[in-house]
Amino acid sequence: MKKDNKAVIYWLLTGCVLIFIMVIVGGITRLTHSGLSISNYKLISGTIPPMNEVEWNEAFDLYKQYPEYQKLNYGMSLEDFKDIYFWEWIHRVIGRFIGLVFIIPFVYFLIRKQLSKSTIKKSIILLIMGGFQGFLGWYMVKSGLVDRPDVSHYRLAAHLTTAFLTFAYTFWVALDLIFPNKKEIDKKLRNFIRIGLVVLVIQIIYGAFVAGLDAGWIHNHWPFMNEGKLIHETVYIEQNPTYLNFIEGKSGVQFVHRTLAYVVVIFMLAIWYKATRHNITLLQKRGVNSLLIIVGFQFLLGVLTLLLAVPVWLGVLHQVGAFILLSSMVFTLHRFSK
Repeated sequence: MKKDNKAVIYWLLTGCVLIFIMVIVGGITRLTHSGLSISNYKLISGTIPPMNEVEWNEAFDLYKQYPEYQKLNYGMSLEDFKDIYFWEWIHRVIGRFIGLVFIIPFVYFLIRKQLSKSTIKKSIILLIMGGFQGFLGWYMVKSGLVDRPDVSHYRLAAHLTTAFLTFAYTFWVALDLIFPNKKEIDKKLRNFIRIGLVVLVIQIIYGAFVAGLDAGWIHNHWPFMNEGKLIHETVYIEQNPTYLNFIEGKSGVQFVHRTLAYVVVIFMLAIWYKATRHNITLLQKRGVNSLLIIVGFQFLLGVLTLLLAVPVWLGVLHQVGAFILLSSMVFTLHRFSK
């Protein structure tokens, strides 16, 4: 049977779709503050949720032992607990399902000798990235079970960014099989797109910082951070030394995220302009055009999310926009790579 056939491509694209769903559910989990509702980790038995009133009370009693309940949700009812438990549970179940979807077909294709050596190596990297992603999820939750009723925004950013990068690499491997022949027209343009991708990933990291620090619930004005005031006037010095304000202070982190949004838009415009000055293929043209359209929608979603003080549905939609923009960026870079 032919190696790297359509079945292998469908397998990789299925993984991309599942990671996309995982990110959506993860966004809902974060925005509904559901991530610490399950304070223990059981790889197998944890797949089954509480099935009766006794088991629900046991899970609730366990939750009551940790800071989030004691400091933020004291007096919460069992019914309210069930609501937040659901999102964290479904998030973890999807994570386990993704692991099975990657491992089982990989072993099957390996036994059937349907993978080339190059794809085998790339698939092993994907499996390692997936396993590391699961570890980061556990490591993130652990940070909210000690003395603070919230997870570390650094660990949240690592967890989310790894999910985005795992998706990006999975998509890239699939594109390698879909388009085995590439046309590189200009190394400088390719490298410029690479820089744009790096800037976009940094912006995604800062988006996670904003989420982790709940920084979207302050400065709900645009284009100024406070109504009628310049942005730099509202970046309060909350940390010492000062630079910590821009990685740990709510105002500073939001300031960087806002500023990087303009930088990302400029990069996408520049990529489009530089690419259209060349004799590019139809797929390359579609790639750079999609960057321009998607970044416009994503910028608009960011502004609306801020102005409306991060309603759950809009916060999730903004995260989905970042995911789609990353997908477009990966596709475009792939089309301009050797």
